[in-house]
Amino acid sequence: MNKTDLIEHIAKQADISKAAATRALEALIGGVKSTLRKNGSVSLVGFGTFAVTKRAARSGRNPRTGAAIKIKAAKVPKFRPGKALKDAVN
Repeated sequence: MNKTDLIEHIAKQADISKAAATRALEALIGGVKSTLRKNGSVSLVGFGTFAVTKRAARSGRNPRTGAAIKIKAAKVPKFRPGKALKDAVN
């Protein structure tokens, strides 16, 4: 399922227009992004939690040359699924 399919699904399930479903999805994505940017977390009970974790600096290899390179530390978004989502998949 891609974004267009998801918008159509939301519109059908909520009985709203595709334009309204698009705005709702964009608002959700924007809210998650802005919260994660502030190092917060977003918990949707039964679905899961979006959070930011820190990845330490490390050394790696350039695949073309095989030369050692330094990879900087970074903050990365993570998603931990909730119990209801795990149960729905299994």
